[in-house]
Amino acid sequence: MGLKIEKAAGIGFCFGVRRAIDILERVARERGGVETLGAAVHNQQVLSRLAELGIRVVNSVAEIQGDTVAISSHGVGPQVMAQVRGRHIDIVDTTCPFVRRAQIAARRLADAGFYTIIYGDESHPEVKGILGWAGGKGVSTLDETVITRLDRPPRRLGILSQTTQIPAHFTQFVRKIIDAALVKDAELRIIDTICHDIRQRQLAALELAGGVDLILVIGGHNSANTRHLVELCSAATKTYLVETAREIQPSWLQGQQRIGITAGASTDEQTINEVLKKLAALAYD
Repeated sequence: MGLKIEKAAGIGFCFGVRRAIDILERVARERGGVETLGAAVHNQQVLSRLAELGIRVVNSVAEIQGDTVAISSHGVGPQVMAQVRGRHIDIVDTTCPFVRRAQIAARRLADAGFYTIIYGDESHPEVKGILGWAGGKGVSTLDETVITRLDRPPRRLGILSQTTQIPAHFTQFVRKIIDAALVKDAELRIIDTICHDIRQRQLAALELAGGVDLILVIGGHNSANTRHLVELCSAATKTYLVETAREIQPSWLQGQQRIGITAGASTDEQTINEVLKKLAALAYD
């Protein structure tokens, strides 16, 4: 086929995921295993490898069986933390520092009397956790019309973002909120809580997508930051999301000369290398 395969800059684990996995592996070695409250990361291959080390996922505080639990990189709200402490269970907190920054921002806005809007997927654990730090004085949404549906539009309004959102989309959302929410004596506070690592990864993927015939985004199908990479790249070139090398269809490569590779922030090096190996094999078929 004569394929040329190019990798985007900033591929593999992001800082927050690498930090979380390093902590979990150390605790698992010291204690012979550990439970995590929610999936440590949204990548099944990584979770399977962690399970081999005795790192087990529980989905609620009620399911915790041991005397120690790890908070995932996505973080949780203060109410969940209080529930865990109420059962006298030790906490190992692997919350990503960028997520923690968003949590602190939400708490400060709430303490200052601001109603907080979090731009993000309301079902995502990170977003649920950040909203928890707003102390019930806020909402999470991707729909800017939410503000017009409130019985009484708040005079003081704070706007944050899920850390993995696309910056340009957050900017558009903020503009629409401003148009809808400005009332007499209104006060708006906008805090950019999008992760710097994610921002750079998106820019690198978009740059690569503009110069290739096809791009493969490697990552979990339920990973928010991976789906955003797919969305961005799809606007520039033909794009496929694959979780593993087994999902690659040889027909995708027919007639293509330059193939780009990028990956979500929780995709491990082994999975990336397996995809590159599969592409190299197909290139010489």
